[in-house]
Amino acid sequence: MSQLVTGEAVVLQVRIARMPTRALACAIDVLLQLIVLSVLISLLAGFLIGGDASEALAVSLIFIVILLVAVGYRVVMETLTRGRTLGKMVLGLKVVRDDGSSIRFRHALVRTLFWFFVDFAPWFAACPGIVASLMNKQGKRIGDMVSGTVVIRERHQPMTSPPLFVAGHLVQWAQSLELSRLSDELANTARDYLGRFTELQPDARIALGDALAYRVSQVTAPAPPVPLIAPAYLSAVLAERRRRELNRLATARPAHTGPFAPYAPPSPYGVLPPPAPAPPGPFAVPRPVLDARPAAVNAQGWAAPGSNEWS
Repeated sequence: MSQLVTGEAVVLQVRIARMPTRALACAIDVLLQLIVLSVLISLLAGFLIGGDASEALAVSLIFIVILLVAVGYRVVMETLTRGRTLGKMVLGLKVVRDDGSSIRFRHALVRTLFWFFVDFAPWFAACPGIVASLMNKQGKRIGDMVSGTVVIRERHQPMTSPPLFVAGHLVQWAQSLELSRLSDELANTARDYLGRFTELQPDARIALGDALAYRVSQVTAPAPPVPLIAPAYLSAVLAERRRRELNRLATARPAHTGPFAPYAPPSPYGVLPPPAPAPPGPFAVPRPVLDARPAAVNAQGWAAPGSNEWS
């Protein structure tokens, strides 16, 4: 995985296409170009042989056809498809700008010219592009560096959403959190970290988790009542954020009943008891305050539904 930073300072997680995949896509494109060239040159040769065209005209026409197919194919395809050729479509690759946006004609033209005359030019033994791609951390060849583009993989397995939970003794604290300053970008970054938690090296896992927990703590309040490790803290914050979002969506949508009612995901706190009804008037008899039972926590660390109700 690699990161692209957009013009709005949003970090995008993308998969960079490496040299073997790009070479296979290039081989497919070259094969298609050779087929088209062989057909066009055969037609052109039949036209020139049957006529009285001079040798200079024949050479010029053949050179123009080769140039149009070799250069024009990539420029036209990448411009019209916003960064794809037929080979890239087959392998699920796409050329994008360094900020993640789609390329335009000038980017396609610069990439193609450098591909043909520098990166894989026969007079350079096709070495500059290969060497540059292997040495660059984003797999860029010289044409990509000059045009400000990068080739990414669009087809990959989607990452499953990480399980979010709130420990039983943190339920009240989570419900009191102020989350209005927590941005979507920071929440998504924290969610990506939890989703890839087991894939990270131990040192990177701890360092990244502490950094994200510190950033989240700067825009949320209050602090947790007990010391927490970064993954547990981030999981609690994201679980509460998701619960509030689900409640907001459920409130905004009209109520549906019957066998075709939409499915509602479960709350991270289980089934909470319904709120107490409002008193009938200003002179209602106040409800006596009784001792509260302590919240019972099950084996999974969740607060048992209804365990902290009033007696």
